[in-house]
Amino acid sequence: MTDEIRVPRPEELMLMPVKDFAAATAAKTPVPGGGSVAGVVGTLSAALGEMVLAFTRGKKKFAHLEAEHAALAERLARARGMFSDLTNDDAAAYMLYQEATKADEASKPALMQAATAAAINVPREMTALAINVLETLTEAGRECNTHLLTDLGAAAILAEAVVRLSDYNVRVNAAGMGQTQEATELKQASARDCHRAAELRQAVDAIVSRHV
Repeated sequence: MTDEIRVPRPEELMLMPVKDFAAATAAKTPVPGGGSVAGVVGTLSAALGEMVLAFTRGKKKFAHLEAEHAALAERLARARGMFSDLTNDDAAAYMLYQEATKADEASKPALMQAATAAAINVPREMTALAINVLETLTEAGRECNTHLLTDLGAAAILAEAVVRLSDYNVRVNAAGMGQTQEATELKQASARDCHRAAELRQAVDAIVSRHV
């Protein structure tokens, strides 16, 4: 007899060792799924950016930029924490959806509406945060330790991936809203954000390519 697979609680996800998180993602459970993975990828993107700045700050060559680099590092650290929270929020949004599907017919419509809103709001917040990270990485790349530029490029690729993953989640949940103006506007806004993220990632790639 196969043991029942335990689904991690939302607040447990970011406390799991990497190996356990990967195993939980591979398991036949809805959580963690693509949204939770997007959140983890976002934390790693911000963390890589922080590492680039950590290896830049303190060097005489960049002493005149210490205040600017400190501000950029603080911004990325804050983004890393917010991505961690959003990873938990994504899992909680799915739990809300599951509860709504089991509700009685009288309360189900309102609960489903709330669950759909949550399932869209989380990836939209991840998108905004990932674009902020990309903008920060672009700023950092103008004056940083060139030995860490490939890490900067990796951070930008991960941040763009968050935007693209979030776009999938927005589109699939907006489909549940029917052919409404709100659904159309959500998908259009998400598409614009994908374009913006690609532009920013390309800007970072251009910086990297000048040295690598």
